[in-house]
Amino acid sequence: MAKIKIKQVRSKIGCPKKQKATLEALGLKKINSVVEHEENPVILGMVEAVKHLVVVEK
Repeated sequence: MAKIKIKQVRSKIGCPKKQKATLEALGLKKINSVVEHEENPVILGMVEAVKHLVVVEK
């Protein structure tokens, strides 16, 4: 599996609790924080749920 880098670029203030929880589960806590995960269906689904808050690099 390939690795992907996920960077939070927008604030989670004003977002529903479910989206905030998704960001926390991905390991993103602040704007401009970057995490690296394996590319799998679970992670891609989480990214899809918060795609307006993050940027993904392969």
